[in-house]
Amino acid sequence: MKQIIENKGRIRAIIKKLTGSYNEDVEQEVYIKAWKSMDSYKEEGKFSQWIGILTANVCRDYFKSRQYKASQKQVDGEVLEKVAVGGRQEEALDAKRRQKIILKAVGSLPRKMRKIVILFEFEELSYEEIAKKTGLPVGTIKSRLFNARKILNEKLKFLKGE
Repeated sequence: MKQIIENKGRIRAIIKKLTGSYNEDVEQEVYIKAWKSMDSYKEEGKFSQWIGILTANVCRDYFKSRQYKASQKQVDGEVLEKVAVGGRQEEALDAKRRQKIILKAVGSLPRKMRKIVILFEFEELSYEEIAKKTGLPVGTIKSRLFNARKILNEKLKFLKGE
């Protein structure tokens, strides 16, 4: 339990990065899942990496949840009502939608690529750290990351206006 509390800042940072804002419900879900899963944690890698991946998975589950979908319907309705207001509110909602689309695209990657993308982009690990964690050569990690980015670029090119 001590390890979970020591990573509280990391958990909050990942939640904020993936959902676009601090979400106490998601944070609580991370703590519950971490507590329930402590028996399955194997000390092969850093605990902070394990809790980071668990947090990213909880965020992904949140985007699939009824609660999130209900809040999006409410937000969509508010946007329609406040179109005349414009400005920052619309930009924030647009950024959240873009983030959701990007997370969905990452989630659709093949498992091997998705794991590397999460470790590199969301956990911000170096190639060498990923190699230690996964047992893969650095060249394989670079190759998977390159191919994953290529796939994501193709899937998400509409976001760039191409």
